[in-house]
Amino acid sequence: MSTTRSVTVSRRGILAAGGAVGIGALLAACGGDKGAAGANGVAKGGPWSFTDDRKQKVSLDHTPQHIVAFTGTAAALHDFGIDEQIVGVFGPTRLKNGKPDPQAGDLDISKVTILGNAYDQFNVEKYAGLSPDLLITNMFEPGALWFVPDDSKDKITGLAKSVAITSARVPLLTIIERYAELAKSLGADLKAKKVTDAKARFEKAAAALRKAATSHPVKVLACSGSAGLFYASNPGISADLMYFKSLGVDLIVPDHLDKGGYFESLSWENADKYRADVLLLDNRTATLQPKDLAAKPSWAKLPAVKAGQVTPWSSEPRFSYAGAAPLLESLTKAIEGAKKVS
Repeated sequence: MSTTRSVTVSRRGILAAGGAVGIGALLAACGGDKGAAGANGVAKGGPWSFTDDRKQKVSLDHTPQHIVAFTGTAAALHDFGIDEQIVGVFGPTRLKNGKPDPQAGDLDISKVTILGNAYDQFNVEKYAGLSPDLLITNMFEPGALWFVPDDSKDKITGLAKSVAITSARVPLLTIIERYAELAKSLGADLKAKKVTDAKARFEKAAAALRKAATSHPVKVLACSGSAGLFYASNPGISADLMYFKSLGVDLIVPDHLDKGGYFESLSWENADKYRADVLLLDNRTATLQPKDLAAKPSWAKLPAVKAGQVTPWSSEPRFSYAGAAPLLESLTKAIEGAKKVS
């Protein structure tokens, strides 16, 4: 079994089964006429190249004009100013009510072709029809292209060059900076007011979270719920949790991690193994939310639940300053308003 296949079974398999665990609680699976040259490429005409996190130098004879990306990736690039070049997306994009999935961020999903709204829905024919010259996605495990199905991976990667950005095991800010590099190479102006304002907001939010973690010391557990299991996430792997912890947030570290190290899966009878003051609950559409969990007696008995100290966790963060700042602000508010109950 290949590395990619094993990642898919363990991480994406859980997602497909509806027992989805957040990124911190899951185990795997063109317009170059504007802006200055990026560190890895040339944004203004001529050849373009970028060395991705597979240590592969991806080169084209022109700046990519037809980019297809994982939805969250496209949203992050949009935040940095890459917009018109993005012609297609794949991954959670549109909710059942027709509204954009949270992972789409500020991306106008009416202006892009959606190749699939869930894993294994990647439409290869539609992809080919877009005449793609670059595919961009996250990489949570080495060599595994996020939401690119294994069964059609060879066909997909044969149609256009691909870029993968590591999205786990390194802190959030490191990944945001890599996306900034990539966006700059594609033509983004990182000195644009939209970008600098977002960065200033992010830095202010980070300082506020650090202050809150010091002045309001409470224990926080990042978690996710499915019908049969409660997942306690590992802050040593998930990019956002790693960053929160670096700012002083007292995140609980599970002591019996499942294979892969992303989380510890617990039966609902043992959901109280870790006594937390605040629960960061995975808020993705595939996971159970407080209204869904209310009927579970073991959930209702958790001290943080009793105290009303449950806050949403965007476990697949958008890797941009604009996407990450609200996450920091939300956690800061939760910590400042929490009391010790564990």
